[in-house]
Amino acid sequence: MELSDEEIETAERKGREISAGQPHAVAVRYDLASDRVIVDLSNGATFAFPPRLVQGLAGAEAADLAEVELLGRGFGLHWEQLDVDISVQGLLAGVFGTRSYMAGVAGRAKSAAKAAAARSNGAKGGRPRKSA
Repeated sequence: MELSDEEIETAERKGREISAGQPHAVAVRYDLASDRVIVDLSNGATFAFPPRLVQGLAGAEAADLAEVELLGRGFGLHWEQLDVDISVQGLLAGVFGTRSYMAGVAGRAKSAAKAAAARSNGAKGGRPRKSA
């Protein structure tokens, strides 16, 4: 399917309208010393995160992490060698992967309250069965 110049211009205009006012990445880099991906935003803020939090980046080599590039006018980050893409808006909202990945991460959270509840349930014979 081929797009006309007019269709392309219309899509680009709509993209600019949607993104107007929303912070987006203007630069991204991996800092080996701090083991952080650092994202400079259009509003002057800087956001940094450890790559181990992002689905597909945990355990990646530093050389591969350093090969990060901006996508879509700075609304996405892309690691070609790792086949990983993530949205900047998602990162800013604390979303580091797919819904199932995030559910798995949240389920692994450790806290004193969670440990106490597990011990209490274990003393009662385990988790109660679901009623039909």
